Amino acid sequence: MKIKTGMRQRGLSLTGLIFILAILGLLAVLGMKIVPTFSEYLSVKKMIVKAKEDGTNPIEIQKSFDKQSDVNYVTSIEGKDLDMTRVDGGYEVSFDYEKRIPLVGPVSLVIEYQGSTASRSSKLPAAD
Repeated sequence: MKIKTGMRQRGLSLTGLIFILAILGLLAVLGMKIVPTFSEYLSVKKMIVKAKEDGTNPIEIQKSFDKQSDVNYVTSIEGKDLDMTRVDGGYEVSFDYEKRIPLVGPVSLVIEYQGSTASRSSKLPAAD
């Protein structure tokens, strides 16, 4: 009777499994911190379009934006932070702000959000 030697078991070791679960856990925590800020950014993009439609001058646009901010729980930007440019008898509204997400101790993730009503394909946020 011949016994085959050299056969190795295949699979994931316990150490490997713990390592992979730790990485997935860290990614999940990071995602839970980033998703709300990105959701807020998408809300701000919709809100500037609505504010532009509601207002005929910068003050009305700012007031409309501030009212929508209260309803949508937007805290990162206010109406006074909007940039308005006069174009063809109307206004183009844009914004630019950064969100700092604390991670561990002095380490933070900074995401720059910007958008405008001038072009529907506003820039996506860039992580630093």
